[in-house]
Amino acid sequence: MNADRARHPCFDQNAAHRYARIHLPVAPNCNVQCNYCNRKNDCVNESRPGVTSVILSPGQAVAYLQKVMDTGTNVAVAGIAGPGDPFANAQETLETLRLVRRRFPELLLCVASNGLNVWPFADELARIGLSHATVTVNAVDAAIGAKIYAWVRQGRHLLRGREAAEAMLAAQRLTIRALIERHITVKVNTIIIPGINDAHVSDVAKEMAALGVAYMNALPVFPAPNTEFEHLVELAEATVTRIRREAEAHLPQMKHCMRCRADAAGLLGQSIVPECLSLLRECAALPLNPEQPRPFVAVASMEGALVNLHLGQASYFLIYRPANGGGTFVEARQAPSPGAGEKRWNELSSRLNDCKSILVTSAGAAPREVLQRHGIKVIETEGLIADALDLIANGRSPREPSGKLEGCGCSSGGCGTRGGCSGNGTGCD
Repeated sequence: MNADRARHPCFDQNAAHRYARIHLPVAPNCNVQCNYCNRKNDCVNESRPGVTSVILSPGQAVAYLQKVMDTGTNVAVAGIAGPGDPFANAQETLETLRLVRRRFPELLLCVASNGLNVWPFADELARIGLSHATVTVNAVDAAIGAKIYAWVRQGRHLLRGREAAEAMLAAQRLTIRALIERHITVKVNTIIIPGINDAHVSDVAKEMAALGVAYMNALPVFPAPNTEFEHLVELAEATVTRIRREAEAHLPQMKHCMRCRADAAGLLGQSIVPECLSLLRECAALPLNPEQPRPFVAVASMEGALVNLHLGQASYFLIYRPANGGGTFVEARQAPSPGAGEKRWNELSSRLNDCKSILVTSAGAAPREVLQRHGIKVIETEGLIADALDLIANGRSPREPSGKLEGCGCSSGGCGTRGGCSGNGTGCD
């Protein structure tokens, strides 16, 4: 057993008595409607998935985590488990994970998802350092899955019935393979639903084991009010034990699940301790983006000596800490891919959330507005990076470019290219 798993209370029963976990409720939306799920987000007396007292922004979530850590709670894992699905809220999820990783590099990072929209972000999750993921897989037979999912939203398409179940299963297989290939430990949750999939759990375990899944949590359905399955009777413990024993022939079983809330904090079995609940509500009242330390400056440069690229043309940004006489190079960060409009600049803002400014030769109005909305000042300049950093360190503004570049006038607000847009999309969105 690796050391990371031995510190994760949901992946190791011994860890459950020693290490705390915290769920950061930043993901309110969901892309799937399961017939057993009712996401209620205002009840503090109910302990089950899909429930949280408040929704936090990524900045609020990290402020909350800092306050919980300051109490001395032995948190080993920061996770995102809803109350919707983390990857129906991919931007918020990824930004939260990045913020946590930078502030608390020692913590394990974990997500719990239905698996529908995770695989497109597998590379980014690996870069951030996600160590564990849980994917809820309730069926590997579309005929059974069709009885479980009321609908599945894939992109702009709302799918129902067998088509929905097939799309869900295909995406889950892609997700699980992608995560395991990137050395992320995967557990599957399977909700045991009497008369629907209770005779199918072993089949799920067999296929998941073949994909390389490490662990399974087969747990009885909770008949939530106002759901399609509210009439079901929760399975007897002996029945659950038998089903787990059959599945255990294929996959090790988690038998200590406590059906955690989306805002759970503390040891497993503690939904949310009163002190943490008070801190949670306190942080929900903070500004959406509480002031974070922003010691760095991002630079768009072709070769690392000059500021000589337009914002939209940079494939990566050099990160510096300004100082007298220049600055200290920190790292290079990949820029988001072109072609996503405002989403691209929101993503860039997330990646540069510890930067107070960004140095470019030119920037269009739309990206400038988005970045500044996120607290990142766009500075148009040119010349030696060291000269610009020296001026910033001394509270002065870098000189403006000698020949101000004009935007292309495209619908995106300008790509900042000289003489108009080439039409190839480079930097125009």
